[in-house]
Amino acid sequence: MSARYRQKIHYRVKIIPIKKIRVWDEAQARSLDREGIAELAKSIKNEGLQNPPMVQKDGRGQFLLMSGQRRLAALKRLRAKKIPVLVLTKGYDLENAKAASVIENLHRKSMNPKDMAHSCSFLAEKMGVSKGASSLGISRKTFKKYVGFAALPGQLKSLVPGTITSGTAIQLHQLVPNVKKSVKIAHRISRLDAKMQKAYLRALSRHPRANHTALLRQARLLAVRQTVPVTLPKTYAKRLERISMYREEDPEKLAQQIVVSWLAKRKR
Repeated sequence: MSARYRQKIHYRVKIIPIKKIRVWDEAQARSLDREGIAELAKSIKNEGLQNPPMVQKDGRGQFLLMSGQRRLAALKRLRAKKIPVLVLTKGYDLENAKAASVIENLHRKSMNPKDMAHSCSFLAEKMGVSKGASSLGISRKTFKKYVGFAALPGQLKSLVPGTITSGTAIQLHQLVPNVKKSVKIAHRISRLDAKMQKAYLRALSRHPRANHTALLRQARLLAVRQTVPVTLPKTYAKRLERISMYREEDPEKLAQQIVVSWLAKRKR
């Protein structure tokens, strides 16, 4: 966790009515699975509350939840009326608490792509891309992909992952901002394999006004152009075979790497 959140905090234990605890809005950046809450409630009932939720007075006679949303949900499930809490008196401002709480939950359990995207979007706003990615232990590229997904219209999000991938949804929205049209295209290309989907989107980027039939034809041409059959002399074929066995790699993939590397060194 970033040093920004390593603060010295001061609190006191207090018993308060559970109905006086208010959950901040951004807590909805993650969803709480019912099964997990049920298990936690059972554990609290059998073993007691080992780590009380942390709250802070909000100046309106209520307490704002700073951390412990799952524990609070479990206590509500047990129909608790009054619960022990740690009331903060110093050292934790609201924005830091929100970000730290989201990070804590993301590390605790795997989240589905939609919840992860919502959380990354929240962290990007509060901490920035670099710190947000670092705090979660993921690359900037992956973090930005989640943030991009969070910005998608709901109709496109609902197609992931059943109809198209999140990456395809992001690219499609960038190419076709009109939601109704992009959803229609998503359903059409869902029948294509990954290679053809990629070629189709490339064709769409080049010919945004073309109809579906024309784009399919162009996509097939692009897909074929990327596949170049190569016949090697026996000497080189055997050498490729030996190298691929030594490196434990597929001969065709190795040959592809060699060709791509050779072309990359020659800009003209």
